[in-house]
Amino acid sequence: MSTDRHEPAGEDLERWVAAQAAALGVDPSAVDVDRVLDLAREVAHGVGRPAVPLTGFLAGYAVGAGSGDRAALERVLARLTAAARTWGDDDPGTGAP
Repeated sequence: MSTDRHEPAGEDLERWVAAQAAALGVDPSAVDVDRVLDLAREVAHGVGRPAVPLTGFLAGYAVGAGSGDRAALERVLARLTAAARTWGDDDPGTGAP
């Protein structure tokens, strides 16, 4: 078990995801932990830490509102990761100010 109650790591993280997915009726294999954490890192560095949970919510909402399949998840994660990497650039396609 992790010593920091706010930072599940390794096995604890996998157990947490499996338990919460089951409780929510979500197939645990649909959760790509590494990709979601990669997205969180990109958003934290490219946009800001407060944007991480909001982006995670948006990703889940977008996938759930669509087909909900693995391909939809991949498209949403790719789109959000690309947007986070270019946030603040002059590219109007990112939605940056």
